[in-house]
Amino acid sequence: MFMRNAWYVAASETELGEELLAVKLLNESVVLYRKEDGTPVALEDACPHRKLPLSLGRRKGDDIECGYHGLTFDCSGSCVKAPGSSHVPKGAKVRSYPLQVRYGLIWIWMGDAELADADKICHVPEWGDPDWGLNRGDSMIIPCNYLYMTDNLLDPSHVAWVHQSSFGNAACAQEPLQTTVTDVGVIVSRWMRDVEVAPFYAKFVKFSGHCDRKQHYEVHYPAQAIIKAIFTPAGTGSDDGALHEQVFLMNSYNFMTPIDDSNTRYYWFQVRNFDQDNEDISRQFDEDVRHAFAEDRVVLSAVHEGMAHKRSPNIDLASDAGPLRFRRNLARLIALEQPQELIPLVPAKPNTVEA
Repeated sequence: MFMRNAWYVAASETELGEELLAVKLLNESVVLYRKEDGTPVALEDACPHRKLPLSLGRRKGDDIECGYHGLTFDCSGSCVKAPGSSHVPKGAKVRSYPLQVRYGLIWIWMGDAELADADKICHVPEWGDPDWGLNRGDSMIIPCNYLYMTDNLLDPSHVAWVHQSSFGNAACAQEPLQTTVTDVGVIVSRWMRDVEVAPFYAKFVKFSGHCDRKQHYEVHYPAQAIIKAIFTPAGTGSDDGALHEQVFLMNSYNFMTPIDDSNTRYYWFQVRNFDQDNEDISRQFDEDVRHAFAEDRVVLSAVHEGMAHKRSPNIDLASDAGPLRFRRNLARLIALEQPQELIPLVPAKPNTVEA
């Protein structure tokens, strides 16, 4: 089951051109297109006659015509033309979905349209700020359930083994993790003191020698992650707000859209506090990040297969504390969307536990 009263990324702005675009989200088929003024539209991708996907039809101005018998639907999903009939048949309507365009992405609300609140889209305070450079990112399909991805994005320790040539090194293997539960999600974080700079970041930091490194892994319900990387000269790492003049900051925004129970569309971009206008740096970041995420893809697809066909029980580790808290709280939120369930919300006050 999925949380439906939430915003998910349906496509990037560059993906959606003049043609009809068929997408699958939360096991639902949706067709996206742009009106003549460029405004995106999302409709149920199934004509109510014989359920032929409307994405196999054609644009007719701002409307969409079914490719089977010509039933035509406007942007609200109402049938406005039924060739061969004196009137529009009863029930000739398809669902329309609320959309928002933000951060170069097209966001879709999959639940009750009356509850769609644009303020619930992940906030990116650095967007448009000239003090921050932007790596525009990319997307990929990962053949796994989206919860294995939220597990991964709440587990700073995995970089020591999955990303040895990029995000991780030996310093990431042992340092304990701190888990914080908030009213919107879960945060797992830690400082690592006087350690080597991991390979990915060594190309970009402005200081030499060892560093203090903070990993901040934060996932909001149902599937939006903010990963913050801080590298500062050894002995200068602090959470009191004072930053060293040579501090390296990179915030990675990650959005998971479940396609179905076994596949997830993954979107991401990063912002950084240095070389803001250097396109070569942005290009190198994009290439290196995609390479690292491809390493995750190999592991997560294998985890999905292994868990789906396991012949013996799996176990949990101390590093699973954050992911398990996230899963439990998300399950409660999903249950609350079901009319027959009366399960209390997670506590609003943050609380902190040690993994």
